[in-house]
Amino acid sequence: MESTLLAHHLGLAGLVFALGLVGVLVRRNLLVTYMCLELMLAAAMLALVAFSRHNGTMDGQALVFFVITVAAAEVAVGLALIVALQRRGGAVSSDRLDALGD
Repeated sequence: MESTLLAHHLGLAGLVFALGLVGVLVRRNLLVTYMCLELMLAAAMLALVAFSRHNGTMDGQALVFFVITVAAAEVAVGLALIVALQRRGGAVSSDRLDALGD
């Protein structure tokens, strides 16, 4: 019973990660790409919690709190860069990433 629950959690984490990966590879809008990257990070955290629960420890859950803290800082920096690109050139597209070099 416990291993099937782990398999379901890991299957869900894999599905969410794959959805985020497809979004990163297909979309050109930086904001959508950034949200898909956050979706991939959430899938990795779900897998950590699933393994932690399966092993009966709190190690994975404690690690998730650190990942959430780092992700909050990442969101602040990433959104600041996207806003800087928006103010500089209008449309936020990954095709124009070299615009910050000017």
